[in-house]
Amino acid sequence: MGPASRGTRRGGHGRQGPSGLDQSHASSNVPGLTPAAARAHPEGAGRQSHHCSCHGINPRPRVPAPPSPECHSPGPNTAVLPPAPLCGSPPVSAPQHSVPHANTHMLTALPPSRSSPPRAWILDPSGDLFYWWLNIMVIPVMYNWIILVLRSCFPDVQQQYLPVWLALDYLCDLLYLMDIAVRFYTGFLEQGILIQDRAQISQRCRRSARLLWDVASVLPTDLLYLWLGLHVPALRANRLLRTPRLLEAFDRRETRTAHPHAFRIAKLMLYVFVAIHWTSCGYFALSGAIGYGADAWVYPNHSLAGFARPRRQYLYSFYFSTLILTTVGNTPDPQRQEEFLFMTAGFLLAVMGFATIMGSMSSVISTMSTADAAFYPDGERVKGYLQLHRVGRQLEHRVAGWHQHLRLNRKMTNELEILQHLPERLRAEVAVSVHLPTLRKVQLFQSCEQSLLEELVLKLRPQVYSPGEYVCRKGDIGREMYFIREGQLAVVGDDGVTQYAVLGEGLYFGEISIINIKGNKSGNRRTANIKSIGYSDLFRLSKEDLQEVLAEFPSAKAMLEAKGREILLKMGKLDESAEAAEAVQQEAAEQRTGALEDAVDALQTQVARLLAELESSAFKLALRIERLEPGGLELDPALPPTALGGFQEP
Repeated sequence: MGPASRGTRRGGHGRQGPSGLDQSHASSNVPGLTPAAARAHPEGAGRQSHHCSCHGINPRPRVPAPPSPECHSPGPNTAVLPPAPLCGSPPVSAPQHSVPHANTHMLTALPPSRSSPPRAWILDPSGDLFYWWLNIMVIPVMYNWIILVLRSCFPDVQQQYLPVWLALDYLCDLLYLMDIAVRFYTGFLEQGILIQDRAQISQRCRRSARLLWDVASVLPTDLLYLWLGLHVPALRANRLLRTPRLLEAFDRRETRTAHPHAFRIAKLMLYVFVAIHWTSCGYFALSGAIGYGADAWVYPNHSLAGFARPRRQYLYSFYFSTLILTTVGNTPDPQRQEEFLFMTAGFLLAVMGFATIMGSMSSVISTMSTADAAFYPDGERVKGYLQLHRVGRQLEHRVAGWHQHLRLNRKMTNELEILQHLPERLRAEVAVSVHLPTLRKVQLFQSCEQSLLEELVLKLRPQVYSPGEYVCRKGDIGREMYFIREGQLAVVGDDGVTQYAVLGEGLYFGEISIINIKGNKSGNRRTANIKSIGYSDLFRLSKEDLQEVLAEFPSAKAMLEAKGREILLKMGKLDESAEAAEAVQQEAAEQRTGALEDAVDALQTQVARLLAELESSAFKLALRIERLEPGGLELDPALPPTALGGFQEP
């Protein structure tokens, strides 16, 4: 009887898989092998059992636990894979016949999977498509706020261009209706996750008060044209209720534009224009109700030369309204109650509305100055400090020129303060996007892994040097290395005049001084004088920052030290004998440190043993005193029984 037969007798009918498939017929558990392929390649079918039986142990097969109905019960579209042979079980030969389909699902006869239904097209409220749709919706809303009011108050404008106005009106209505549909296809955020389920979006839109305003703005009030005529555009006043969409578009534009301060000023100017426009329309409508030319305050009679043209009507009304809202005066005195009320309303609007607008504009300008100061150092404070201490004129001019260079060429030296409010990972991505190309130009870091470079870019600090300023001098202790981002540097002699070389954009220097390389003849000191020819924009990487990063990347540290050693060898500044001596000293120091650690461990063990013996002796002494003197010392119930040290009380 073969091994397979013995395994079958010992297990009853063979080991059962989750689907009830006899394990004796389950050689097709090798991934990618059908029964026919298993017969063609029998060595692949038994490979899994071969590596487990190498110990010479043949344990009894374990009976697997019954499968959970939730996780392991086969569904109508599930292919049931038989379990792999247990470690030590005899190899199972490939089957010579197929398993009936009534009992199992064959691996080669998988039913077609059901394709998931296509997902509904949903707009992301923070995406570009939704953003541009909001920009499109600005046009119909502004059209109604400006043109609709103009046509309602200036009859000649309405009558002369009636076909154009009707076409534009219904085009705006079409956009309004499309905007309502867009609302039902725009997702929303819930706990920071974009909801794209159509049912939830529709339910949210129906419960929103904004939908009521949107529906009210497209009510077919134009049907009243059938009774009142086409020259009553005021019937479409409900179209002004779509204003919240305009404000939403302005908010999105302000957060996306590259010039938010300029956009805020333009928005305030637009509000001023709309206020004057509405006032001019109201003035002309009131003049028509009172009678043109009835007194000096109202609009002159159309019979006068030039006053009948629509352009003259609007410009005169706009000019008159500007005089009222700016409280300049020089307007005719009102004669009627309606005129007094209009002038009073205009003055109140000027006092409250225009004061608010002017205050907002002042705040925008102040914010621009504050933001500008956040990007660049405050030169006035430094100038006051220099004047207070009576620094020389030449040095004061150099400092002033440095500040002027920063502002004119938009150089920033405080990137950390600017990006400090961003999340850590987002701040890292910004730094990588800005500084990683510069760091990749350094030969020392060209073969370093990406994660190391991403950590290094967070340590780069921008520096701007003035013309003639020394970046480093010969003999200085090297505490940082530099990358030239823009400008030119000269390697000069001790006299400061003789130039040996010129370093340009993309080059670097000082990299050897921040890596501790054994046998470095310069001893981590500068070997040359480097001076800025003009204004130079550099990146500085300190030795401490580099060592902090390399502490997390020991392999990169070893690689950088090896590359630095190669550079020193090429330059002839590596003392190999000193390097070997330092290596011997370091090895001896490590051995001494290891011996000290072993001695400390042994001492700690001895102290712990002595403390245990002392506690045991004290406990035994307490037991003896208690036996000899009733009412003596009481045992501490918290002490463990092992503290008796093998002594048991009789």
